Amino acid sequence: MKILAFDTSNQPLTVAVVENHTILSEQLINVKRNHSLQLMPAIEEALKQANTTLTEIDRIAVANGPGSYTGLRIAVTVAKSLAWAQKIELVGISSLKVLAANSLSTSNHYIVPVIDARRQNIYTGLYQRDAAGKLVEVSADVHIESSDYAKQLTEIEGTFELIGLDAPAFYETFKAELSDRVVLAPPTQNLPHASALAFLAQEDEAVPAHELVPNYLKLAEAEENWLEENPDHKGDDWVEKV
Repeated sequence: MKILAFDTSNQPLTVAVVENHTILSEQLINVKRNHSLQLMPAIEEALKQANTTLTEIDRIAVANGPGSYTGLRIAVTVAKSLAWAQKIELVGISSLKVLAANSLSTSNHYIVPVIDARRQNIYTGLYQRDAAGKLVEVSADVHIESSDYAKQLTEIEGTFELIGLDAPAFYETFKAELSDRVVLAPPTQNLPHASALAFLAQEDEAVPAHELVPNYLKLAEAEENWLEENPDHKGDDWVEKV
């Protein structure tokens, strides 16, 4: 199976082409750029470097959240458009799971991917490798206040590894609760890799292109403010009908 994978859920942009157990090409850029302008050229370059074309791709894998609202919309829209137009299988994978896949931890160690959600809140989840080395979700991804999540982890026996570009900013918060039971992943593991995304997507079932949506985990700030001002609102229609 040949997979085209990409992730623009946060500042890094990464694209890869993977065939079975082999990485054919991979790009990773961690500077602030306009993903809407950079993603398609990056995809074209990855395909070129892999000596393949979109018509030879069997499956598209995309990191569908949580993360940047704009970044997620860009990646998911491109993924759905390509999959629909070329009739290619499509798989969405958690952006947090993609980060967790970088960890080489053993089965008795918990992986805690961290993405900054502002105001001391984080997007996070709990992952672990089983005895066979397969990455499994221990608890669902959440949007939560960082200290609250750190306190929740105190109820679990074992050690924890914070991973992701934003992990160092929250390390002291977790250390205050978990002491020497928490460590930081090395910097080489903190960036998302589209190749890891592709390998994860090999194990998931494809979904119809029209069914895949970004997993924001929280409302945009403008929507939250609107709900506060309109507490009696019910339903999903945000625009008044006239």
